Amino acid sequence: MSVELTANTSPETATETEWEPPMPPTDLIFDDGEPLESNRHRIAMNVLIRSLQQAWSDRHDFYTGGNMFIYYSSEQARNRDFRGPDFFAVLDVDGTKERQGWVVWQEEGRYPDVIVELMSPSTARVDKGKKKDLYQRTFRTPDYFVFDPFEANAFQGWHLHSSEGYQLLEPNARGWLWCDTLGFWLGTWSGTIDREEAIWLRFYDTEGNLVLLPEEAAQQRAEAAEQRAERLAQRLRSLGLDPEEL
Repeated sequence: MSVELTANTSPETATETEWEPPMPPTDLIFDDGEPLESNRHRIAMNVLIRSLQQAWSDRHDFYTGGNMFIYYSSEQARNRDFRGPDFFAVLDVDGTKERQGWVVWQEEGRYPDVIVELMSPSTARVDKGKKKDLYQRTFRTPDYFVFDPFEANAFQGWHLHSSEGYQLLEPNARGWLWCDTLGFWLGTWSGTIDREEAIWLRFYDTEGNLVLLPEEAAQQRAEAAEQRAERLAQRLRSLGLDPEEL
């Protein structure tokens, strides 16, 4: 039996189409129009973001955000299965890069290193169930915390162990939980922020000092300068000099 070969099917010219992996979606949504649970939730989120930025104001190797979508798979993106932690931080990345959300495949496969979810009665079950499982199994986020801004006792945290998954963190004598990834304690603080008095979740350093917000740090510097000026004035007066004439 003879076989005819045409120019299009000859062995010399026939080629196989190379397989290419499907490209991830590019039409990503970064705002679903859903507001945070309350104004207190918004303030609580910003307190964590802004205080960490203040603590590491001389660093550009981290990124912190909140209420931003995290895209981690093509299927999730196509299904519009949005995931937006209330607070997250990623270390060893370019913190100066402008981002609308966190897209894992655009960040060299990096997932958040720390996540905090600000719960409410309507979200607590998901935050401590479905989301916790996702952050443990898929994200492999080392430190995960949940806190209800309206219920100070509803504060828990977990640290990821490679073989055992998330292990519940034990609080210290003050009720704080250690965030190993950031090197800070997370604990409650009572006071007024943005004209709202409440019990807030704050960072504390290894010596137990409150990690300040930018405005708190500025006020502290101003008070320290005023104290130095007063000490100088007292010293001048003790020498018989009038500070106002100098």
